[in-house]
Amino acid sequence: MMRLPIFAVLFTLAASPAAVAQDLGGVHNPDNYPPPSYSPYAGRNFPDRPLWGDTHLHTTLSFDAGAFGNRLGPEEAYQFARGDEITSTGGYKVRLSRPLDWLVVSDHSDDMGLFTRIFESHPDILADPEGRRIHDMIMAGGQTAVAATVELIDAFAQGKKVSNALSVAPGTEAFTATWERIVKAAENYNDPGQFTALIGFEWTSQVGKGDNLHRVVIFRDGAEIALRHEPYTTQAPFGSPDPMDLWAWMDNVEATSRGRVLTLAHNGNLSNGIMFPVDRQYTGRKLDERYVKERIKWEPLYEVTQIKGDGEAHPYLSADDEFADYETWAKGNLNLSVPKTNDMLQYEYAREALKNGLELERKFGTNPYKFGMVGSTDSHTSLATAQEDNFFGKHSGSEPSAMRMEHPMAKVGGAEYEGWSTAASGLAAIYATDNSRAGIFDAMRRKETYATTGSRITVRFFGGWEFDASDANNRLPASIGYRKGVPMGGDLRSAPDGQAPSFLVAARKDPMSGNLDRIQIVKGWLDRRGNTHEKVYDVVWGDADRRQPGDDGKLPAVGNTVDVAEAAWTNTIGDPELITVWTDPDFDADEPAFYYARVIEIPTPRWTAYEARFYGIEAPEESPMTTQERAYTSPIWYTP
Repeated sequence: MMRLPIFAVLFTLAASPAAVAQDLGGVHNPDNYPPPSYSPYAGRNFPDRPLWGDTHLHTTLSFDAGAFGNRLGPEEAYQFARGDEITSTGGYKVRLSRPLDWLVVSDHSDDMGLFTRIFESHPDILADPEGRRIHDMIMAGGQTAVAATVELIDAFAQGKKVSNALSVAPGTEAFTATWERIVKAAENYNDPGQFTALIGFEWTSQVGKGDNLHRVVIFRDGAEIALRHEPYTTQAPFGSPDPMDLWAWMDNVEATSRGRVLTLAHNGNLSNGIMFPVDRQYTGRKLDERYVKERIKWEPLYEVTQIKGDGEAHPYLSADDEFADYETWAKGNLNLSVPKTNDMLQYEYAREALKNGLELERKFGTNPYKFGMVGSTDSHTSLATAQEDNFFGKHSGSEPSAMRMEHPMAKVGGAEYEGWSTAASGLAAIYATDNSRAGIFDAMRRKETYATTGSRITVRFFGGWEFDASDANNRLPASIGYRKGVPMGGDLRSAPDGQAPSFLVAARKDPMSGNLDRIQIVKGWLDRRGNTHEKVYDVVWGDADRRQPGDDGKLPAVGNTVDVAEAAWTNTIGDPELITVWTDPDFDADEPAFYYARVIEIPTPRWTAYEARFYGIEAPEESPMTTQERAYTSPIWYTP
């Protein structure tokens, strides 16, 4: 184990052509590197940092965001993301601590433009009795508008229509105008090299009584391609709630326009056990070779953390993992119409899906769940805020206030998601060759990405057969990582006789957040009998001079310096930087496996502590007041 300072040069090399080649097959290609020079930085044109962004943000153009009062459009969303100070719907002056590098505005495709018509009091809506009723409730604001919103969302979740006047279909004037506005805003704010505005939308599949199968669709290209293809919806006859139909639509986009698209699933913890099937889809259709190939072709990423809870692991599934119970949402489906049961959980969480993917690969020859990790906000405020001291909530009715923690984020009947339970999460970090649509999209495709719960922890993770402890001493570990191995998202094959894979992992704290508690490597594998397993290894940690694993192998807790009343902490525990080379002590060359790094900060104040201090209030007794922010890298897979 090695623990050394890691200055800015730690992260100077990102996705080189060699890295791409390795990711696709583990092939080293030294010819892609410049000849030796006295200056180790000469001849390089690679970024020296991850690019930070959000794949999942809603504006007033999403029917639910508009219904909850959001009046900010995609224009304000891009202004805010690039670092401008704007005024929120609630009247607050708001700004990010640091600009983002890129953003996807992902407004819902279903009923796209509905609330523009409502706000404009369109005659067709006012002429319909149900349309006028909903219109008048929305325009009244307050709890009356909330009641109308809940009614519309619940009807949509169950595949019903309140009124034909309140439906906006593809090809209609309202739908087309809204899509054109979204695309135009992305074009206007796209500034390659400085800030990238990716074009996208959310396909909002809800099946059963409200089980969440949502996906975000992202275009690699600009207006020329995007305007040829109005967003796919879930409502017949223009769309479908079946992901396989979405993938067919995407295939048609690429076949007819030569554009490129990808999609990523999110929020599996609200799917009630149908996000990651292993036997049958929710439709009853058995999984087959077509399903597994199509899924991984179009879905290279998974949104592992967001406002509606964390989706990496669940304590019921990972009982030996002391960090598995983090911002856990496990009450039911999206609209709480069906309570959660334990048998659903294994088909909802990322770690279990990664394990089940190994089993499906043995059966079909393809792993449908070979995804990379990203985090995003799913904010419906047009504000991509994921920092604990700058959290503006899920929707515009839950912006900061003395009552926000007490007011439900959503309530249906007697069930509710409490206001304090929303998570100030998350962000997507991308190692792209350049800050452009093509650069970011291509990095997503090769899964050189990682998720954080909101802080900007910098992480590098490489796997190979040649790393040794001295590599953690080098001042350019990223350069060594690409030369000797593959980056996060990559593949290891053909284990040399008698050798186990080794991993070079390094992390640096967010300068505006807490020190680092530890880096862990999470391993999942499929044994020779076809059973899946997992194990979490502490591989390097802060304060190593005063804490070491006990006789039970467990690393003592790092401690807690948080002053909840003052929403403050001291960085007197933990370390600002951690690096090590770790070799799998339990490796079996005949067993397929995956490995990903999880980086955990020391405890810091949660947004609820900042809110209680600002308003001078008492938080609900059940509300957590501290958090341990974390990062999850995309896995590296080993295939015999």
